[in-house]
Amino acid sequence: MTKSRNDHASVWDRRRFMLAASVGALATASMAAGLPASAEEKFPPLPPRSKAWDEATVMPLWPGSPPETGFKAQELPEKWPDIFLRNISMPELRIFRPAKPNGRALLAIPGGAYKFVSIQNEGVDLAAEMTARGYTVFVLVYRLPGEGWTNRSNVPLQDAQRAVRLVRHHADKFGYGSNKVAVIGFSAGGHLGASLTTAYDEAVYQPVDSADKLSARPDASGLIYPVISVEAPVTHAESALLLLGANPSAPLVAHRSPANHVSNDTPPVFLMHTVDDPAVPIENSLLMMAALRQAGRPVEAHFYEEGGHGFGLGSPDMPVGEWLTAFSKWLDRHLGEN
Repeated sequence: MTKSRNDHASVWDRRRFMLAASVGALATASMAAGLPASAEEKFPPLPPRSKAWDEATVMPLWPGSPPETGFKAQELPEKWPDIFLRNISMPELRIFRPAKPNGRALLAIPGGAYKFVSIQNEGVDLAAEMTARGYTVFVLVYRLPGEGWTNRSNVPLQDAQRAVRLVRHHADKFGYGSNKVAVIGFSAGGHLGASLTTAYDEAVYQPVDSADKLSARPDASGLIYPVISVEAPVTHAESALLLLGANPSAPLVAHRSPANHVSNDTPPVFLMHTVDDPAVPIENSLLMMAALRQAGRPVEAHFYEEGGHGFGLGSPDMPVGEWLTAFSKWLDRHLGEN
Protein backbone atom coordinates (compact mmCIF):
# COMPACT_ATOMS: atom_id res chain seq x y z
CA MET A 1 0.00 0.00 0.00
CA THR A 2 1.10 3.57 -0.55
CA LYS A 3 2.30 5.82 2.22
CA SER A 4 -0.93 7.83 2.08
CA ARG A 5 -2.90 4.85 3.40
CA ASN A 6 -1.05 5.20 6.70
CA ASP A 7 -1.14 8.97 6.90
CA HIS A 8 -4.01 9.14 9.38
CA ALA A 9 -3.38 12.81 10.18
CA SER A 10 -4.03 13.85 6.58
CA VAL A 11 -7.30 11.90 6.56
CA TRP A 12 -8.60 13.72 9.62
CA ASP A 13 -7.27 17.07 8.38
CA ARG A 14 -9.36 16.58 5.23
CA ARG A 15 -12.45 16.01 7.36
CA ARG A 16 -11.79 19.12 9.44
CA PHE A 17 -11.19 21.08 6.25
CA MET A 18 -14.47 19.87 4.75
CA LEU A 19 -16.29 20.94 7.91
CA ALA A 20 -14.66 24.37 7.87
CA ALA A 21 -15.30 24.76 4.16
CA SER A 22 -18.98 24.02 4.67
CA VAL A 23 -19.51 26.45 7.57
CA GLY A 24 -21.06 29.79 6.73
CA ALA A 25 -24.15 29.91 4.56
CA LEU A 26 -23.41 33.51 3.59
CA ALA A 27 -20.00 32.65 2.10
CA THR A 28 -21.48 29.71 0.21
CA ALA A 29 -24.36 31.74 -1.17
CA SER A 30 -21.97 34.49 -2.23
CA MET A 31 -19.84 32.04 -4.17
CA ALA A 32 -22.91 30.49 -5.78
CA ALA A 33 -23.79 33.94 -7.02
CA GLY A 34 -20.32 34.32 -8.51
CA LEU A 35 -18.95 36.57 -5.76
CA PRO A 36 -15.47 36.21 -4.22
CA ALA A 37 -15.08 33.97 -1.20
CA SER A 38 -14.91 35.76 2.11
CA ALA A 39 -11.46 36.87 3.16
CA GLU A 40 -12.44 35.73 6.66
CA GLU A 41 -12.55 32.04 5.69
CA LYS A 42 -9.96 30.12 7.68
CA PHE A 43 -8.99 26.50 7.11
CA PRO A 44 -6.83 23.92 8.85
CA PRO A 45 -3.39 23.45 7.27
CA LEU A 46 -2.91 20.52 4.90
CA PRO A 47 0.27 19.08 3.39
CA PRO A 48 1.31 20.31 -0.08
CA ARG A 49 0.38 18.21 -3.07
CA SER A 50 2.50 15.31 -4.20
CA LYS A 51 5.21 15.83 -6.82
CA ALA A 52 3.54 13.02 -8.73
CA TRP A 53 0.75 15.41 -9.66
CA ASP A 54 3.05 18.04 -11.12
CA GLU A 55 5.09 15.39 -12.94
CA ALA A 56 2.07 13.66 -14.51
CA THR A 57 1.35 14.04 -18.22
CA VAL A 58 -1.28 16.71 -18.89
CA MET A 59 -3.92 16.28 -21.60
CA PRO A 60 -6.15 19.31 -22.31
CA LEU A 61 -9.78 18.27 -22.43
CA TRP A 62 -10.83 20.56 -25.28
CA PRO A 63 -8.89 21.58 -28.41
CA GLY A 64 -9.76 25.22 -27.78
CA SER A 65 -12.02 27.01 -25.34
CA PRO A 66 -14.48 24.70 -23.57
CA PRO A 67 -18.23 24.96 -24.08
CA GLU A 68 -20.06 27.78 -22.28
CA THR A 69 -18.83 31.23 -21.35
CA GLY A 70 -18.89 33.52 -18.34
CA PHE A 71 -15.99 32.11 -16.33
CA LYS A 72 -14.87 34.48 -13.62
CA ALA A 73 -11.88 33.70 -11.41
CA GLN A 74 -12.67 33.72 -7.71
CA GLU A 75 -10.56 35.37 -5.04
CA LEU A 76 -9.18 32.53 -2.93
CA PRO A 77 -8.94 32.69 0.85
CA GLU A 78 -5.49 33.11 2.33
CA LYS A 79 -3.47 29.87 2.46
CA TRP A 80 -5.92 27.96 0.31
CA PRO A 81 -4.44 24.42 -0.03
CA ASP A 82 -2.96 23.61 -3.43
CA ILE A 83 -4.45 20.10 -3.30
CA PHE A 84 -7.92 21.62 -3.69
CA LEU A 85 -8.10 23.11 -7.20
CA ARG A 86 -10.32 26.08 -8.00
CA ASN A 87 -10.50 28.69 -10.77
CA ILE A 88 -10.58 26.03 -13.48
CA SER A 89 -11.01 27.72 -16.83
CA MET A 90 -9.31 25.01 -18.91
CA PRO A 91 -10.19 21.50 -17.73
CA GLU A 92 -7.69 18.69 -18.21
CA LEU A 93 -6.72 15.10 -17.60
CA ARG A 94 -3.64 14.11 -15.60
CA ILE A 95 -2.34 10.74 -16.78
CA PHE A 96 -0.71 8.13 -14.55
CA ARG A 97 0.70 5.09 -16.36
CA PRO A 98 1.40 1.64 -14.88
CA ALA A 99 4.68 -0.23 -15.07
CA LYS A 100 2.78 -3.34 -16.19
CA PRO A 101 -0.48 -2.43 -17.99
CA ASN A 102 -3.46 -4.74 -17.52
CA GLY A 103 -5.29 -3.45 -20.61
CA ARG A 104 -7.77 -1.33 -18.67
CA ALA A 105 -8.28 2.40 -18.03
CA LEU A 106 -9.81 4.20 -15.06
CA LEU A 107 -11.16 7.76 -15.14
CA ALA A 108 -11.06 9.21 -11.62
CA ILE A 109 -13.38 12.10 -10.72
CA PRO A 110 -12.39 13.68 -7.38
CA GLY A 111 -14.92 15.38 -5.15
CA GLY A 112 -15.00 18.73 -3.40
CA ALA A 113 -18.68 19.80 -3.14
CA TYR A 114 -18.46 21.34 -6.64
CA LYS A 115 -16.44 24.04 -4.85
CA PHE A 116 -13.00 22.55 -5.54
CA VAL A 117 -11.41 19.41 -7.00
CA SER A 118 -9.65 17.30 -4.36
CA ILE A 119 -6.67 16.00 -6.32
CA GLN A 120 -4.60 14.32 -3.61
CA ASN A 121 -6.55 11.65 -1.71
CA GLU A 122 -9.12 11.11 -4.48
CA GLY A 123 -6.66 11.61 -7.33
CA VAL A 124 -2.94 11.03 -6.79
CA ASP A 125 -3.34 8.50 -3.96
CA LEU A 126 -5.95 6.53 -5.89
CA ALA A 127 -3.78 6.61 -9.03
CA ALA A 128 -0.81 5.17 -7.11
CA GLU A 129 -2.90 2.23 -5.93
CA MET A 130 -4.57 1.55 -9.26
CA THR A 131 -1.49 1.89 -11.46
CA ALA A 132 0.11 -0.69 -9.15
CA ARG A 133 -2.77 -2.95 -10.22
CA GLY A 134 -2.04 -2.26 -13.89
CA TYR A 135 -4.62 0.44 -14.68
CA THR A 136 -3.86 3.51 -16.77
CA VAL A 137 -5.42 6.22 -14.61
CA PHE A 138 -6.77 9.54 -15.85
CA VAL A 139 -7.64 12.08 -13.15
CA LEU A 140 -10.22 14.61 -14.32
CA VAL A 141 -9.87 18.29 -13.44
CA TYR A 142 -13.36 19.49 -14.33
CA ARG A 143 -14.88 22.95 -14.39
CA LEU A 144 -16.76 24.08 -11.31
CA PRO A 145 -20.33 25.23 -11.99
CA GLY A 146 -20.25 28.12 -9.49
CA GLU A 147 -17.39 29.92 -11.24
CA GLY A 148 -19.60 31.98 -13.53
CA TRP A 149 -20.35 29.52 -16.33
CA THR A 150 -23.53 29.79 -18.32
CA ASN A 151 -25.69 26.64 -18.21
CA ARG A 152 -23.89 25.82 -14.98
CA SER A 153 -25.62 22.49 -14.38
CA ASN A 154 -24.30 21.14 -17.70
CA VAL A 155 -20.68 22.20 -17.32
CA PRO A 156 -19.30 19.29 -15.23
CA LEU A 157 -21.15 16.72 -17.35
CA GLN A 158 -19.72 18.26 -20.53
CA ASP A 159 -16.23 17.69 -19.16
CA ALA A 160 -16.98 14.16 -17.94
CA GLN A 161 -18.47 13.04 -21.26
CA ARG A 162 -15.56 14.55 -23.15
CA ALA A 163 -13.09 12.84 -20.80
CA VAL A 164 -14.51 9.35 -21.44
CA ARG A 165 -14.47 9.95 -25.18
CA LEU A 166 -10.84 11.10 -25.06
CA VAL A 167 -9.83 8.11 -22.96
CA ARG A 168 -11.44 5.83 -25.56
CA HIS A 169 -9.90 7.78 -28.41
CA HIS A 170 -6.38 7.21 -27.02
CA ALA A 171 -6.81 3.52 -26.13
CA ASP A 172 -4.31 2.25 -28.68
CA LYS A 173 -1.74 4.91 -27.76
CA PHE A 174 -1.77 4.02 -24.07
CA GLY A 175 -2.32 0.28 -24.39
CA TYR A 176 -5.77 -0.57 -23.04
CA GLY A 177 -9.01 -1.71 -24.61
CA SER A 178 -11.53 0.88 -25.71
CA ASN A 179 -14.17 -1.40 -24.18
CA LYS A 180 -12.40 -1.48 -20.80
CA VAL A 181 -12.89 2.08 -19.58
CA ALA A 182 -14.18 2.38 -16.02
CA VAL A 183 -15.07 5.49 -14.02
CA ILE A 184 -14.81 6.20 -10.31
CA GLY A 185 -16.22 9.31 -8.63
CA PHE A 186 -16.08 10.57 -5.05
CA SER A 187 -18.68 12.69 -3.23
CA ALA A 188 -19.66 15.51 -5.65
CA GLY A 189 -17.40 13.71 -8.11
CA GLY A 190 -19.61 10.72 -7.37
CA HIS A 191 -22.59 12.81 -8.41
CA LEU A 192 -20.77 13.66 -11.62
CA GLY A 193 -19.86 9.99 -12.09
CA ALA A 194 -23.48 8.98 -11.52
CA SER A 195 -24.67 11.67 -13.93
CA LEU A 196 -22.22 10.35 -16.52
CA THR A 197 -23.39 6.79 -15.84
CA THR A 198 -27.04 7.66 -16.47
CA ALA A 199 -26.72 10.59 -18.90
CA TYR A 200 -23.70 9.57 -20.99
CA ASP A 201 -25.66 10.20 -24.18
CA GLU A 202 -27.32 13.47 -23.17
CA ALA A 203 -26.45 16.13 -25.76
CA VAL A 204 -24.84 18.74 -23.51
CA TYR A 205 -22.32 20.07 -26.06
CA GLN A 206 -21.71 20.22 -29.78
CA PRO A 207 -19.09 17.74 -31.09
CA VAL A 208 -15.70 19.33 -31.71
CA ASP A 209 -13.62 16.54 -33.30
CA SER A 210 -13.50 12.85 -34.15
CA ALA A 211 -13.21 11.81 -30.49
CA ASP A 212 -16.77 13.05 -29.97
CA LYS A 213 -18.04 10.36 -32.31
CA LEU A 214 -17.22 7.81 -29.60
CA SER A 215 -19.52 6.73 -26.79
CA ALA A 216 -19.22 8.40 -23.38
CA ARG A 217 -20.79 5.37 -21.66
CA PRO A 218 -18.48 3.94 -18.97
CA ASP A 219 -18.02 0.18 -19.06
CA ALA A 220 -18.30 0.13 -15.25
CA SER A 221 -18.79 2.85 -12.62
CA GLY A 222 -17.67 3.17 -9.01
CA LEU A 223 -19.55 5.71 -6.89
CA ILE A 224 -17.82 6.41 -3.58
CA TYR A 225 -19.79 8.20 -0.83
CA PRO A 226 -21.64 9.87 -3.75
CA VAL A 227 -24.14 12.68 -3.86
CA ILE A 228 -27.02 11.18 -5.86
CA SER A 229 -30.07 13.31 -5.15
CA VAL A 230 -29.89 17.10 -5.38
CA GLU A 231 -33.15 17.42 -3.48
CA ALA A 232 -33.31 18.29 0.23
CA PRO A 233 -33.06 16.77 2.76
CA VAL A 234 -31.14 13.87 1.19
CA THR A 235 -28.67 15.92 -0.83
CA HIS A 236 -25.46 17.62 0.23
CA ALA A 237 -26.72 21.21 0.33
CA GLU A 238 -23.54 22.96 -0.81
CA SER A 239 -23.02 20.62 -3.77
CA ALA A 240 -26.61 21.12 -4.90
CA LEU A 241 -26.42 24.89 -4.49
CA LEU A 242 -23.20 25.24 -6.46
CA LEU A 243 -24.39 22.92 -9.22
CA LEU A 244 -27.91 24.31 -9.68
CA GLY A 245 -27.80 27.79 -8.20
CA ALA A 246 -30.30 29.23 -5.76
CA ASN A 247 -33.97 28.25 -6.11
CA PRO A 248 -33.68 25.73 -8.97
CA SER A 249 -36.89 24.56 -10.62
CA ALA A 250 -38.36 21.19 -9.69
CA PRO A 251 -37.74 19.82 -13.21
CA LEU A 252 -34.06 20.83 -13.00
CA VAL A 253 -33.69 19.15 -9.60
CA ALA A 254 -35.25 15.97 -10.98
CA HIS A 255 -33.11 16.16 -14.13
CA ARG A 256 -29.86 16.32 -12.17
CA SER A 257 -30.75 13.54 -9.69
CA PRO A 258 -29.19 10.49 -11.39
CA ALA A 259 -31.27 7.79 -9.66
CA ASN A 260 -34.26 9.11 -11.61
CA HIS A 261 -32.59 8.19 -14.89
CA VAL A 262 -31.37 4.62 -14.43
CA SER A 263 -32.36 2.53 -17.47
CA ASN A 264 -31.80 -0.92 -18.89
CA ASP A 265 -28.64 0.46 -20.57
CA THR A 266 -27.07 1.81 -17.38
CA PRO A 267 -23.61 0.23 -16.90
CA PRO A 268 -22.76 -1.89 -13.83
CA VAL A 269 -22.32 0.16 -10.67
CA PHE A 270 -20.25 -0.31 -7.48
CA LEU A 271 -21.40 1.72 -4.48
CA MET A 272 -19.55 2.47 -1.24
CA HIS A 273 -20.79 4.56 1.67
CA THR A 274 -20.44 4.79 5.45
CA VAL A 275 -23.41 4.75 7.79
CA ASP A 276 -21.94 7.58 9.85
CA ASP A 277 -21.29 9.93 6.89
CA PRO A 278 -22.01 13.41 8.32
CA ALA A 279 -21.92 15.24 4.98
CA VAL A 280 -23.63 13.05 2.36
CA PRO A 281 -26.31 10.80 3.89
CA ILE A 282 -26.13 7.11 3.07
CA GLU A 283 -29.65 7.45 1.64
CA ASN A 284 -27.99 8.74 -1.53
CA SER A 285 -26.38 5.36 -2.22
CA LEU A 286 -29.52 3.54 -1.11
CA LEU A 287 -31.55 5.51 -3.66
CA MET A 288 -29.12 4.59 -6.43
CA MET A 289 -29.04 0.94 -5.43
CA ALA A 290 -32.84 0.75 -5.38
CA ALA A 291 -33.10 2.33 -8.82
CA LEU A 292 -30.52 -0.06 -10.27
CA ARG A 293 -32.24 -3.08 -8.76
CA GLN A 294 -35.62 -1.94 -10.07
CA ALA A 295 -34.11 -1.64 -13.56
CA GLY A 296 -32.48 -5.04 -13.26
CA ARG A 297 -28.96 -3.62 -13.61
CA PRO A 298 -25.82 -5.10 -11.99
CA VAL A 299 -25.00 -3.39 -8.68
CA GLU A 300 -22.74 -4.17 -5.75
CA ALA A 301 -22.84 -2.09 -2.58
CA HIS A 302 -20.51 -1.95 0.42
CA PHE A 303 -21.75 -0.10 3.51
CA TYR A 304 -19.46 0.42 6.49
CA GLU A 305 -20.37 1.33 10.04
CA GLU A 306 -17.63 3.94 10.45
CA GLY A 307 -15.47 6.16 8.29
CA GLY A 308 -17.21 9.50 7.90
CA HIS A 309 -16.76 11.35 4.60
CA GLY A 310 -13.98 12.48 2.29
CA PHE A 311 -11.52 9.83 3.46
CA GLY A 312 -10.36 8.70 0.02
CA LEU A 313 -8.74 5.29 0.33
CA GLY A 314 -9.53 5.12 4.04
CA SER A 315 -7.45 4.09 7.05
CA PRO A 316 -5.95 0.62 6.62
CA ASP A 317 -6.69 -0.30 10.25
CA MET A 318 -10.45 0.17 9.77
CA PRO A 319 -12.88 -2.03 7.80
CA VAL A 320 -13.62 0.87 5.44
CA GLY A 321 -9.97 0.75 4.34
CA GLU A 322 -10.78 -2.49 2.50
CA TRP A 323 -13.15 -0.94 -0.02
CA LEU A 324 -10.57 -0.46 -2.80
CA THR A 325 -9.71 -4.17 -2.77
CA ALA A 326 -13.40 -4.98 -3.12
CA PHE A 327 -13.73 -2.47 -5.97
CA SER A 328 -10.71 -3.95 -7.76
CA LYS A 329 -12.15 -7.47 -7.54
CA TRP A 330 -15.47 -6.16 -8.82
CA LEU A 331 -13.72 -4.53 -11.80
CA ASP A 332 -11.99 -7.85 -12.51
CA ARG A 333 -15.41 -9.43 -12.96
CA HIS A 334 -16.86 -6.70 -15.15
CA LEU A 335 -13.80 -5.77 -17.23
CA GLY A 336 -11.91 -9.05 -17.24
CA GLU A 337 -13.51 -10.50 -20.35
CA ASN A 338 -13.55 -9.07 -23.88
